[in-house]
Amino acid sequence: MQWESWSAFFNMGGYAFYVWLSFGLTALCVIWEVIALHNRNQAALRLIKLLAQQD
Repeated sequence: MQWESWSAFFNMGGYAFYVWLSFGLTALCVIWEVIALHNRNQAALRLIKLLAQQD
């Protein structure tokens, strides 16, 4: 698909609200998942360290 201008690109043929909302929500979910994975990884490492200290 080709657009005549940046304004036409951002308008997405009249579907801009749905297109950009879906991109935004997808980006938010990906960022949320990355943060959640990082937190779970840190919690697992803390648990491993705690269990290793008990031995």
